Amino acid sequence: MNPDNFPFNHNKDTYIGLDFSTQQLKAIVIDTNWNVICQYSVVFDKELPEFKTKGGVHKHPDGVTITSPCLMWVKALDTILQKMKSDNFNFSSVIGICGAGQMSATMRAIVKQPKQHGSIYWKKGANVALNQLNASRGTLIQQLQDCMALLDSPVWMDSSTTKQCLELERIFNGPQNLANITGSRAYERFTGCQIAKIFQNFPDIYQQCERISLVSSFGASLFLGRYASIDYCDGSGMNLVDIFTKQYSDMALEACAPHLKELLGDLVKPGADLGYISSYMREKYGFLPNCKVFAFTGDNPASLVGMRIKQGDLAISLGTSDTVFIWLDNPHPGLEGHIFCNPISCESYMALL
Repeated sequence: MNPDNFPFNHNKDTYIGLDFSTQQLKAIVIDTNWNVICQYSVVFDKELPEFKTKGGVHKHPDGVTITSPCLMWVKALDTILQKMKSDNFNFSSVIGICGAGQMSATMRAIVKQPKQHGSIYWKKGANVALNQLNASRGTLIQQLQDCMALLDSPVWMDSSTTKQCLELERIFNGPQNLANITGSRAYERFTGCQIAKIFQNFPDIYQQCERISLVSSFGASLFLGRYASIDYCDGSGMNLVDIFTKQYSDMALEACAPHLKELLGDLVKPGADLGYISSYMREKYGFLPNCKVFAFTGDNPASLVGMRIKQGDLAISLGTSDTVFIWLDNPHPGLEGHIFCNPISCESYMALL
């Protein structure tokens, strides 16, 4: 975008929404009247070729293990913010940043979504590194490159955890009992069984972990300069959250890996105010200290918000994966499809096929 033609009133408050999708990172800026000011993107395969992805992922020789390099997402954020800076974008106008969720009428206009189910494994000491990010010491990737216990993160396309799924369903005395609590029977791509696989197959890596993030909370952490909490809507896609209490299921946690509640951290409401943007972001790009970071969420809850679905509506989302979803008030989980917490109403739910 040519800065001479930049369609931006520097006196207006703005919001930034980020979409960490499978193949690219996208950013959209709106004002308080929901007008789209500008949009940016970073296509992983094309603009970050050093990570050698195809369609944003690495497909392993076994045909079922599919991962993405988590540092690629870090560099993509560096890149997209630098693009905006090069276009003389006025970061001091930004009063809120999110990846999705219901915050207010204004924030709903920037619903953007990280890919649901992906997980990131932070190494011990990473939170200190996040907190000590310094604009004079370079980019995010330069300062965080040694902070990952696992460099290749399992993503939603992965189907390598059948063994762990069967074991989780056995512990719950059947798939229906698991679905009655977590909203779904055990699915290979869901985060709980992915964590169980890491613990069982790579115990040394698991021992190095200080925090396990979803892609959503990972993105928020990069703006906060500390670990961000998972929102319970994105948490619905883990087979670890009791969708009725909006808290972790102790039984599910214990079935997957030890000390898992401590590694995952607390759950928060969709769109929760997580705090102010980090000093690193203020110094490097010019955000003001009053810029807030709100809880990011997953792609499916974000789609429900972005399409302004209400009770009785049914929506179809076509993309890398095609989905059908509907607003529910009285869910009855089954063996097909999923029930997630609703990102708009804490008393309601969303069904997904």
